[in-house]
Amino acid sequence: MERKYLLGNEAIAHACLESGVDFVSGYPGTPSSEVIDTLRVQPDRSCYIEWSVNEKVALENALAAAWCGVRALCTMKHVGLNVAADPLMTSAYTGVTGGLVIMSADDPFAHSSQNEQDTRCYAHFARVPCFDPASVQEAHDMIRDAFLLSEEFGLPVIFRPTTRICHSKGDVELGPAVTSTRKGEFHKDPRQYVVIPAHTRILHKKLNEKQPAIRKRLVERGLNRFEVRGTAAIIASGIAASYVRELLPAGVSFMKIGAYPIDEEWLGDFVRKHEKILVIEELAPEVEECVRQVAGCVPVFGKKNGYAPYEGELSPASVAAIMEKAGFLQKNPYPPVQPVPDIPARPPILCAGCLHRSAFYAIKKVYKDAIYPSDIGCYTLGIQLGVVDTTICMGASITVASGIAHSGETRDVICTIGDSTFLHTGIQGLLNAVYNGANMTVVILDNRITAMTGHQPNPNTGVTACGVESPPVSLEALCRACGVTFVETIDPYDVTGMVNILQESKKREGVKVIIAKQMCVIMARRTGVKRGRYMVDTETCNGCGTCVRYGCPAIEFSDEKARITDLCNGCAVCADLCPTGAIVRGGKR
Repeated sequence: MERKYLLGNEAIAHACLESGVDFVSGYPGTPSSEVIDTLRVQPDRSCYIEWSVNEKVALENALAAAWCGVRALCTMKHVGLNVAADPLMTSAYTGVTGGLVIMSADDPFAHSSQNEQDTRCYAHFARVPCFDPASVQEAHDMIRDAFLLSEEFGLPVIFRPTTRICHSKGDVELGPAVTSTRKGEFHKDPRQYVVIPAHTRILHKKLNEKQPAIRKRLVERGLNRFEVRGTAAIIASGIAASYVRELLPAGVSFMKIGAYPIDEEWLGDFVRKHEKILVIEELAPEVEECVRQVAGCVPVFGKKNGYAPYEGELSPASVAAIMEKAGFLQKNPYPPVQPVPDIPARPPILCAGCLHRSAFYAIKKVYKDAIYPSDIGCYTLGIQLGVVDTTICMGASITVASGIAHSGETRDVICTIGDSTFLHTGIQGLLNAVYNGANMTVVILDNRITAMTGHQPNPNTGVTACGVESPPVSLEALCRACGVTFVETIDPYDVTGMVNILQESKKREGVKVIIAKQMCVIMARRTGVKRGRYMVDTETCNGCGTCVRYGCPAIEFSDEKARITDLCNGCAVCADLCPTGAIVRGGKR
């Protein structure tokens, strides 16, 4: 055994190698992305790896591989499982031959997400097992159990780490990586894989018949376990279980739920040994509802009677507060945190030289009184520039724009979407908008990469997940194939040129597409693109503030003069905007 200090996602990736995974697919989404990012750079890996265009595609690919008898992993974040829900539900009916583990990483507190949904609800809905790790080591160990359970019962298994597991570090006991000798082979069986109604009714019954044995196996494997120590008990799951263990008083019983579904008979025997029960879990009351069903007259404390929150991320301090409120802890050992006064706010901001800022500047200049639907990506930060009015989910900017355009709203509608997001679920929306005659402008912010989640490649980048050259898709050809007749590509650093194109689009009816194309500044720096830096000629600068109002973090104002810092990436937009010509090229990058 080898011991290493690893990020949770790195430990999960290593566990996949130890399990001899054969096929890996996914779509990047924080906090899940590092699993495939870790696997794809392994020099001696033997598994196939791809970044898919969206989560539905990723799961269908992985499901097909598992039908062929190989071990498959599919990764995404919790909202990505919404996109993959269609194949998920039916995959429980068809089952699998090789192990299929679906990693859906949840994000309590919505650190980088648009909601706090709980993946365990999907597992309950689909009637497939779900693993809920409480530590980095357990996340590693559970991957191996998940593959074994998937193959034993012929079902997909959901693996649900949270942000606190994925992005924490810890010492992890590792085993040796395994090189698989499995070769995929599809055995035709229409009754299993062709889900017409006649087959579906039988498959559904078989799925239901598997449930009791799954519940018992999870207990037998020690994934769900308890210690009876007194007349009061705490039941916890996920990261909350680790926090409870740190605080658990002597004489209080403890049950840890590490996997679902829960064996209700086993759970009921434990609950009825106690006079009161406290349930602590993040987000939905999945465990609590099961406890209440078997509790009888035993009082249960949790979310449903106000002792624990439905929302947010738990911490040792918040768990201690829940235990104190319910009478399971005499005093919260964590003092209240008092924020330091007068610390300036530091909201997230677009990088210095980001193409999105100059594109938004041009949009705002031309479309002064408009509706601005936007999408999921770095460019959602355009809200700070006043050019993001809506953000719902991947690809929704185009469909929301179309809906607004058809609603009777008289103002112009101009939406923004990134290249990876457009390829994810934007194409169908564009096709629909053209087909139904919407009057709107679409700006595709093309930075050649999936930037927000860690710079993963996409079909627009020109390389695959593993660095193999691939023909980059033509966004222009895609848009024209959808029926758009006005398609223009512009460098957003050329603010004057972009303003002119936007003005032309404003004059036209129907769906117009403008592709603002410029490499992400972080990728440009990594790949050695040199643009030089800019500086302010203080003799010429009159302190008008035009450059500062542009909002680039590389521009400061000091002693009534502008100043450009070392953050400058050399995009030169500020030089174009300066009315006195005080910003000039100088220095090296």
